Amino acid sequence: MRFVLTMLMVFAVSSCEKDSHTLETSKTLPNIIFILADDLGYGDPSCMNASGKIMTPELDKMAKCGMLFTDAHSNSAVCTPTRYGVVTGRYAWRSRLKKGVLGGDSKHLIDPNRITVADILKKKGYHTAMIGKWHLGWDFKKDKEKIKVKNKTKIVRKIDFTANVTNGPDVLGFDYYYGHCGSLDMGPYVYVENGKITSLPNRVTKNTGKKMWRLGDTAEDFVHIDVLPNFVNRGCEYIKQRAKTGKPFFLYLPLPSPHTPILPIEKFQGKSGTNEYGDFVQQVDWHVGQIISTLKQAGVYDNTLVIFTSDNGCSGSANFAELKNFGHNPSERYRGRKTDIYEGGHRVPYLVQWPKEVTGGQVSNATVCLTDLAATVAEIVGEKIPDNAAEDSISIMSALRNERPLRKDIIHHSINGLFAIKRGDWKLIFCPGSGGRGAFPSPGRDSMEGLPPIQLYNLKNDPSEKNNVYSKHPEIVEKLTALITEDVVNGRSTPGAKQKNDGGNYWPQLTWMKKP
Repeated sequence: MRFVLTMLMVFAVSSCEKDSHTLETSKTLPNIIFILADDLGYGDPSCMNASGKIMTPELDKMAKCGMLFTDAHSNSAVCTPTRYGVVTGRYAWRSRLKKGVLGGDSKHLIDPNRITVADILKKKGYHTAMIGKWHLGWDFKKDKEKIKVKNKTKIVRKIDFTANVTNGPDVLGFDYYYGHCGSLDMGPYVYVENGKITSLPNRVTKNTGKKMWRLGDTAEDFVHIDVLPNFVNRGCEYIKQRAKTGKPFFLYLPLPSPHTPILPIEKFQGKSGTNEYGDFVQQVDWHVGQIISTLKQAGVYDNTLVIFTSDNGCSGSANFAELKNFGHNPSERYRGRKTDIYEGGHRVPYLVQWPKEVTGGQVSNATVCLTDLAATVAEIVGEKIPDNAAEDSISIMSALRNERPLRKDIIHHSINGLFAIKRGDWKLIFCPGSGGRGAFPSPGRDSMEGLPPIQLYNLKNDPSEKNNVYSKHPEIVEKLTALITEDVVNGRSTPGAKQKNDGGNYWPQLTWMKKP
């Protein structure tokens, strides 16, 4: 933890005094903003990585003015399942999505009857908004069309861009939404605002390299390099408008960056001293500063809870080898990257700022999961969560109050649908290799011959997961296996009535149970 404290002292240069222009009173419920970066590595913010080469002054200020968590994790090593967990407070493998991610035109993943973070807050009088990358599916109207493929007739379903979009954020508790459906490299490239496509596609576009996006229909008002600034500017306008009402608001702001296409605006091109990815990270940092500045200008800074984090580890698209030449590792000391079951796949930066309630400059080693948002906001507003909602969400308020944290364990999930469980210093992985597409050995790419079917690491002694000690600690293996099996079978990892997992108890890793 010493390296984090050092970075806070070195890089945090702004005052964290209360804003003298604040409008709210001490009895007001806080505004809540959840900023979710896309593919930002644990070691990318300079406040998280003493040896990092990408400077992030705005995130450093957040760390000085709030609390920095060193043991925070996304509930998956890829985007769609993580976003499911953020919005619902439930591990995504309990849904129909057992591995992988959705596409840019996939049907909605979240059952409209499921209680979400927005539902919890809306019940307490909050205005709720989602601005940014959704990637949880919504329903475009699709018409059947016959096309000729190699002299054969094939029926395809094409999007009717003149029709309304259904089953989006608006049926999940959000009063307002504006965004695009998938990642910024997934077509169709159209904005949707409250169920209406804002502009019809007038061209088909694609790109390659770090600037890669897939071939897709592209709307007249959709320019890839402008998407990130567009979302942030709209987020700032939303804050200004809602602040004038004097009523609490919740803004879910999932950014499309620094995920591909890696497209820093001119202001940041070549500024990081690393590569284009580093430049893009610095742009993300700058945008966070814009949000914080807007809160101050609007007079709601003191009583606004801001959480900044990432949906998973850094993607290989950032070019780890290239960044290494500059002395930068997006995963810091941890093994793996996005998609992997190793720490680099799901350990993420996590900063919390709430001047009215959280003393600045604190560092917490409490285990935190991105599913914890639902229980946290429920505790803040005094709302009881029913048994059939937020089954894997645990409030982080005890950690923010410097009390004993409530979360004791966390279940990890890779892109290939492979599991791990962490409790205390111990992490048990239920597969050989990375379980993803990043670190060696990777399934489908590297040979797994001769590897044990499970991996056990003590992260305190071995944070880089180099020394598999499963054979030396059979009692730990047995204990953690029993724990994760219980959490799967019960349909929840929190106290409460037993629930059902969609599609049954998804647990393919029990096949390893042949005694190693």
